[in-house]
Amino acid sequence: MDAALRCANFEERRDKALELFAEKGFGQVSMRELAAHLGLTAGSLYHHFPSKQHLLFDLIEELFEELLATLHPPRRETTALAAVIRAHWALHAERPLQFRLAERDLCCLNEDQQEQIAALRGQYERQLLQLITGKNVLPAASLQAAGHVIANLLNSLPGWLQDSPLAQAQRLALMESMLLGAIERTLSGHCMSAAA
Repeated sequence: MDAALRCANFEERRDKALELFAEKGFGQVSMRELAAHLGLTAGSLYHHFPSKQHLLFDLIEELFEELLATLHPPRRETTALAAVIRAHWALHAERPLQFRLAERDLCCLNEDQQEQIAALRGQYERQLLQLITGKNVLPAASLQAAGHVIANLLNSLPGWLQDSPLAQAQRLALMESMLLGAIERTLSGHCMSAAA
């Protein structure tokens, strides 16, 4: 079997595992059930994935690496922030199951894996704030809290708006309006309280 076919088979199996984890919950899926879902024997599953937990870590880590990549939008956009919002919207549309898995099953990772994901998330939140503010205009604790909230909004709003009766373009416009308003209010509120 050539390398391209092996890679395609690996990706297909990862996608199937992601679907099963997202549907049932990581903790509810046994290795035997995962192997059967992937069309493998339980013994041969370990030749494809070191462990079920390693597979979960790989899926969540990949999502945060993709989120970091959204923070480097093309220069042709009107504003970097608008480009980031659209990139998050598109990533959520492309990988909704990974967002669900990262939110719900992160706690199933071991302590070391959780620390690695926390470091990636921290890097993502810091770069996001740097993009938004250009410089640290808030005290460190406020800056960290704002980055966490804005990141959560970026990553959750597409899912929250999914069942809205609005057309997709209207949902995206609403998301942009909500995020830009929240960011503007946070930054202007800090400037006003600092001046007082």
